Amino acid sequence: MAKKPMLTFVLMDAPFESARTTTAMRLLDIAARRGYDINVFAYEGAVYLPFARQTQHPNAVHGHDTEEENHPLPKDWVGALIAEAESRGGSIDWANCGLCVDERGAEECVSGVRRGTPADLVDFAKRSDNTLVIPTS
Repeated sequence: MAKKPMLTFVLMDAPFESARTTTAMRLLDIAARRGYDINVFAYEGAVYLPFARQTQHPNAVHGHDTEEENHPLPKDWVGALIAEAESRGGSIDWANCGLCVDERGAEECVSGVRRGTPADLVDFAKRSDNTLVIPTS
């Protein structure tokens, strides 16, 4: 039996700031659906991707209430990715940089996300078949 791939993604962008986050989520989704083992190291603004206190909002410009606007939340994407990976026989080890979390007050995260350190990033890269860094511009 072939060895299951292990991939590491290093994310830096905060939610809603650029298309890089959407691209990263799409790549993570593909890997999760293939049952790969995935590591995510989120630092700087990316520690807000799994932030549990994100809430939907209305859009007065379009005249939509909260339900009609149905604004997507990255915390829900992260939770869905973790569940998808597990349902396909893979896993996601999502580590938020603890230093970045402390600087930003982003302690509350969805289930499956843990506090990490830069040492986790080194460990992820050493153990992975490939590492993709998606930096800010």
